Amino acid sequence: MIKPKDFGARVTTPTARRTVLRTALVLAFAAAGVRPGLAEDAKAKVTIDNFTFAPAKLTISAGTTVTWDNHDDIPHSVVEKNKLFRSKALDTDESYSFTFTSAGTYDYFCGLHPHMVGKIIVKP
Repeated sequence: MIKPKDFGARVTTPTARRTVLRTALVLAFAAAGVRPGLAEDAKAKVTIDNFTFAPAKLTISAGTTVTWDNHDDIPHSVVEKNKLFRSKALDTDESYSFTFTSAGTYDYFCGLHPHMVGKIIVKP
């Protein structure tokens, strides 16, 4: 049986403190909807729709593959400003993927509609 005085117990050993801290972090991340990094998290999506890239700015880790999905009713393309990558014209429901292996900032635009812009920020 738990007694009221048990709720005031102090955590005194370093191992117990680490366990309490880890548990608190897991619970805080779960409450915020954040998951620990998993292999399946090495994928990210950008949606093309209504002449926009969404999200317009995406921060990922190196090694992540980003897929652009065209949900617009007209073709679009994805072109990195320094020509690191360039998709073909993507028709409705077509996609293009690129794996970012190096940290840095990558600005891109639609080759057919240059006012459409986006940014990928790759962390090491």
